[in-house]
Amino acid sequence: MTGGRKLGLLFVRYGVPFLMAVAGIVCLAIGGDAAGSGVVLIGSAGIVLLINVLFRLSLVSNREREQEEQAREQFERSGHWPDE
Repeated sequence: MTGGRKLGLLFVRYGVPFLMAVAGIVCLAIGGDAAGSGVVLIGSAGIVLLINVLFRLSLVSNREREQEEQAREQFERSGHWPDE
């Protein structure tokens, strides 16, 4: 992965929710009608961050499933589990 792409992914994963939360806090500080928008922005930032975490966990889970499948195929060929 190139440096620019990695930086872009980090910005989307953490920068966007951070900026949304900061904007929400600013709206709360302004008060009045903007306070409602601030609550929505902070909640949305949390949702975006949670979606990113869940997506990353699903990728790890898929990798683990692939490794398990390869180990089972190895067991079927050799009759021994790869770690034994």
